[in-house]
Amino acid sequence: MKAILSVVLATVALFVNAADDKAISTTPATKPALTVNVATPTQIDINQQVLANGSLAAWQEAVIGAEANGLKITEVRVNVGDRVKKGDIVAVLQSDTLRAELAQAEGTLAEAVATALEARVQTDRAKSLQQQGFFSNAQLSQTLATDAIAQARVQSARAAVQLQTVRLSQTQVKSPDAGVISHRQATVGSVVNASSELFRLIRQGRLEWRAEITATEIGRIKVGSPVKVTAASGQVLQGKVRMVAPSVDAQTRNALVYVDLSDQIGSARAGMYAKGEILLGQSKAMTVPQTAVVMRDGFSYVYTLGVDNKVTQAKVQTGRLSGDRQEILSGLKSDARVVVSGGAFLNSGDTVRVVSQVPASK
Repeated sequence: MKAILSVVLATVALFVNAADDKAISTTPATKPALTVNVATPTQIDINQQVLANGSLAAWQEAVIGAEANGLKITEVRVNVGDRVKKGDIVAVLQSDTLRAELAQAEGTLAEAVATALEARVQTDRAKSLQQQGFFSNAQLSQTLATDAIAQARVQSARAAVQLQTVRLSQTQVKSPDAGVISHRQATVGSVVNASSELFRLIRQGRLEWRAEITATEIGRIKVGSPVKVTAASGQVLQGKVRMVAPSVDAQTRNALVYVDLSDQIGSARAGMYAKGEILLGQSKAMTVPQTAVVMRDGFSYVYTLGVDNKVTQAKVQTGRLSGDRQEILSGLKSDARVVVSGGAFLNSGDTVRVVSQVPASK
């Protein structure tokens, strides 16, 4: 009986072991969640920069006004957008009356010169007669006074001619500098007064960028730092920092940075919005491909490859962006292997299949 029981137990054990072996052999292996490429962080030089927004404005504006008073505009030679050179005539005023007054002043001068010559002749004659005893000292003094008065009248008449010449020249309104006409008020037929504004000129045709920066960034920006500005029109301009404002706006707590732009203005215009980058030099930075960074719930993550090709989600702090490379400030070791792309489809603990190791950028 015991022999029969032993045979039965052995048979049952044999069937149980066979069943276990079959179950183990049919258990499927873990399938990779994704096929990925991996890369290690790379140290590269990245430009340090301050990003800012602001407006384009005229580097300097000049007002072209009338110096003569009560004259009518007879000709306007320029319009908004025209380029002018220093000394170009931009408007002409009525000059008939001033020409007549100049001719009258010149006649008065000629008369005064003739009178002065006659007085000088009389003076020389009186001196000679006085030496011969035919002229008293009182008579000589009177003659000398008459001569002096005549000479003074010549000077006065000559000054009057110069004044009328200047007034006549003022009928030709000239540009005080080279540049671009940005505003026009002159109209043919209108009567202008002295100091009336007729035109406004962007001197040299130059623009500047007035960037707004926070108070914390003032100390980082130096005069002469290169700047790249992109206008709303798409025009890219190169410039240099000319000055950092000596004060901060009490309302916005921002300061202005004045940037001189290159002469190649193109489609950029004064008053246009522009954004720019103020370059502060270069520094070393640990970077990964930009595609390796995944945004979730407002935070940045990367997936690192561990043993058995399992990935782990790592929260990182990102910094500057240089081309397709993203700077990592913290949260990642320099020898970590990072999933280059596809992180948005992964979860921590997933198994992946590695296709290749992406070479480090130089």
